[in-house]
Amino acid sequence: MSTNASTLTELLIRERPALLRLVQRILGSDGTAEDVIQSVWFKARGVDSAQQIDNPRAYLHRLATNLATDHGRERTRRTRLLAEHHLWGPDEVLSTEEQAMAQDELQRVLQAAEHLPEPTRTIFRLHRLQGMTQADVARRQGVSVTTVENHVRTALQRLAWARAGR
Repeated sequence: MSTNASTLTELLIRERPALLRLVQRILGSDGTAEDVIQSVWFKARGVDSAQQIDNPRAYLHRLATNLATDHGRERTRRTRLLAEHHLWGPDEVLSTEEQAMAQDELQRVLQAAEHLPEPTRTIFRLHRLQGMTQADVARRQGVSVTTVENHVRTALQRLAWARAGR
């Protein structure tokens, strides 16, 4: 292992809690921060010693920020593709005008989903996008199943309004 890789790996062990908090701030609490930190570790171990790293801590934090940002963009892209698939189906062929209208509709729904108030957004994401049961979401969030049902109903209503252009 190169000198840079060794230095970065040792620093990563010491800085792990701070890096994890940084990544969680970027991604939210979707549980993938650990995956990003593991990617940071793999990248850090692969850094060669061709150039001296003047500030290893800043390098590591920048690496974590970049990987978290990339992960967030990929998650957004996957969500959009999944939403498009579920809105229109795989076999449906849309005209250019229909595609533009559908894209506009999708953007309204995605924006509405991003602007759902907490804890409605988290509860909806856990139940509808991550597939957790309402009982599991209730346990995780420390609320009743009825509360989860109400938040999911509110989210669905707001997304339906956004889809209709209201």
